[in-house]
Amino acid sequence: MSAPKNIRNFCIIAHIDHGKSTLADRFIEKAMIISERDYKDQILDSMDIERERGITIKSQAVTIPYKSKDGTDYTLNLVDTPGHVDFAYEVSRAISSCEGALLLIDASQGVEAQTLANLYMALEYDLEIIPVINKIDLPSADIPMVKHQIDNELGLDSGMVSLVSAKTGDGVAELFDAIVEFIPPPEGDKKEPLRALIFDSHYDAYRGVIVHIRVFEGELKAGDTIKLWSSGAAYKVEEAGVFRVVLDKTDKLSAGDVGYFIAGIKTISDIRVGDTVTNAAKPCNEALDGFREVKPVVFSSIYPVDSNDYNELLNSMEKLKLNDASLVYEKDASVALGFGFRCGFLGLLHLEVVQERLEREFGLSIVLTAPSVAYKIEMNTGEKVVIDNPSEYPDPVKIESTEEPFIRAEIICPQEYIGPIINLCLEKRGVQTSLNYLDEKRVELIYEMPLADVLFEFYDRLKSVSRGYASFDYEMIDYRATNLVKLEILINGDKVDALSQLVFRDSATARARLACRKLKEEIPRHQFKIALQGSIGSQIIARETISALRKDVTAKCYGGDISRKRKLLEKQKEGKKRMKMVGNVELPQKAFLSVLKTED
Repeated sequence: MSAPKNIRNFCIIAHIDHGKSTLADRFIEKAMIISERDYKDQILDSMDIERERGITIKSQAVTIPYKSKDGTDYTLNLVDTPGHVDFAYEVSRAISSCEGALLLIDASQGVEAQTLANLYMALEYDLEIIPVINKIDLPSADIPMVKHQIDNELGLDSGMVSLVSAKTGDGVAELFDAIVEFIPPPEGDKKEPLRALIFDSHYDAYRGVIVHIRVFEGELKAGDTIKLWSSGAAYKVEEAGVFRVVLDKTDKLSAGDVGYFIAGIKTISDIRVGDTVTNAAKPCNEALDGFREVKPVVFSSIYPVDSNDYNELLNSMEKLKLNDASLVYEKDASVALGFGFRCGFLGLLHLEVVQERLEREFGLSIVLTAPSVAYKIEMNTGEKVVIDNPSEYPDPVKIESTEEPFIRAEIICPQEYIGPIINLCLEKRGVQTSLNYLDEKRVELIYEMPLADVLFEFYDRLKSVSRGYASFDYEMIDYRATNLVKLEILINGDKVDALSQLVFRDSATARARLACRKLKEEIPRHQFKIALQGSIGSQIIARETISALRKDVTAKCYGGDISRKRKLLEKQKEGKKRMKMVGNVELPQKAFLSVLKTED
């Protein structure tokens, strides 16, 4: 291992889709730490979904050897970060394990919402920041415009800017030199008691949990007994090493190093991102700052389409939890859909990723209920409860007040799209707190709005009204009073619990009409008439009717008295009435999914 003065720990931060993973690929390629035969694009992205969507979901690390022009050997530890707002806590832990950051900016799109959010986070941790303009090979690249934004909006020195094309590799060699020159070496004494930060972990079926750490003080080697600060659990280290795309075993990890250790830990939930690792025999005095429990903000229930697949879903959830410690779930049951799980997610992207992984990696057909958020309810008795499931909603008579979570949304867009975006935010009950012109073309809008309304197609509609030019970032702020009601969907007078939703009263009618309309399109016609209704308590607020399939029972009745036909029609009417009482309405999976999707 290199001496601390020759180590550089850095991360790449940027708005989603600005080329972080591609730049990491170029670093690995230039360092030649992997053979050409094993090389593939997005090499640090281990999941197929990450490759297909072009996003990073789990942060990865890699140790890159580099020889400078003067012949000095350096060790560069790169921590790749997720770009999406759902994974902001993982980004903060990755940032806190570094001394410097490459702030990547797209040469054609310029500074966007998450560029700012991630920059502020990096400044909070006092990181040395190198601005990097990526995608300079694009025909639409406007380097002077981006340099102007770096000076004016970010307050950084555009003279320090590195120009690169992560796709072609232009400027990457010069960027290596800039990292060595501008990013400070790590501080920390290897003679002090061990203090290391957990910034990630993953599960290996044979060896248990592999813990990703940054060592700030002291040393860690095989045979040491370590203690986890938050839980107090102690484990014996079996192996320690660094990441060279694959795990590379070393004698020890010292102050300043980024690497991993294996200690026979069987449950990934014991390892918490942001926790401090210390030596059990000689512990440090205090934990590293910034650790917090990651709390889910979006909730949804998952059910198997075929109720016989429940045990398979249970096994799949347990396996998925091994590689995704932020997934929270508990057993749930529905009259319409049978047994399933109530799950908590970090955000809508996290929900989509979990759904896709269950369908792909485990081959399951699943149904998800409408996403919901956690509401705080105060009862008449003074008792306070938190609910995220419509089935737990108490009797409205017993409720004193309800509160819902609010977010601060930051939207950056070209000025010509301000009108439609303001209309969209007002429709979602947003309150504007600030409107700033960043330059002559772009505007920053700050809104405070309820998280529940952002869950429903807000992001898609934002991209639609701005033709893809608006960027969006948000953070949770607090809980505020709301007028909450439970919207129930009735099919032939029977409540379908899986379609119930907790909604703001003023938008309940529109949501109910939409749900009934979607169900009418998806439910096949039966031999009897089907009433689809939306209700709040006993009040019906929306209705659609699926007309019955008609069979012409009088077709074979030739001539004779009219009473013959009437008799047959009366007989049919009685049969339909009886069928309506005993007949079941078949709800296809598509009907559930259609209600969960909002406007096309």
